[in-house]
Amino acid sequence: MSRFPDGPYLVTGASGGIGAATVRRLVAEGASVVASGRDEAKLADLAKDTGCEVLAFDLTNEEAIRDAVGGRDWYGVVNCGGDGGEIATPMETDIAVFDRVIAINARGALLVIKYATPGMIEARRGGSIVNVSSQASLVGLRGHISYGSSKAALDNITRVSALELGEYGIRVNSVNPTVIMTQMSKSYWGRPDVGDPYLAIQPMHKWATVEDIAGPIAFLLSDDAAMISGVSLAIDGGFTAV
Repeated sequence: MSRFPDGPYLVTGASGGIGAATVRRLVAEGASVVASGRDEAKLADLAKDTGCEVLAFDLTNEEAIRDAVGGRDWYGVVNCGGDGGEIATPMETDIAVFDRVIAINARGALLVIKYATPGMIEARRGGSIVNVSSQASLVGLRGHISYGSSKAALDNITRVSALELGEYGIRVNSVNPTVIMTQMSKSYWGRPDVGDPYLAIQPMHKWATVEDIAGPIAFLLSDDAAMISGVSLAIDGGFTAV
């Protein structure tokens, strides 16, 4: 029996690691999934492997988001599309990069919520939204002025959306992962002077995997989390508890 009999579920950022892992997890548990992302070749491979539907749109383009997600009776949404920005201090940051990261990570997620939820409300089935945030929104991390600010904004979008949508039976939560050692993150977190001190402080002393994040996302989308809304769930090996 499927854990996700209702649908469809939209996953943005599905050509990235967490997004693709989430699509695979949801499909494996019986969900009907629509995947969106930047890399069309990776999306095509994901669709071939999982049978998911592909829906391309630009997270910086409001009209494209409206046309893509509006008018459908989504049951779940995972806002996983994101931009890592740069490693820079507040004194050194490139404001053009800051604006781009905010536009994708916070504004883009808000626009998806804005245009996906009218159909959810009209369908009167409730539903669940999960925003993929970061531990960088919960604590100060050196060099993360753009990324951390965008994810802090996303966490507030989560809380306010949970407040506004609760009366319609729609739950909204964030997951806040620690570092996943991808090729992109290796350039910074893979440095011994950065990664080693971090792992020494983190209670579990290890990096996360994409599967470590996809599981909690699936849980928050499911009816097992029927009374959970408005939370920012740290998936960080205990780092933000230190």
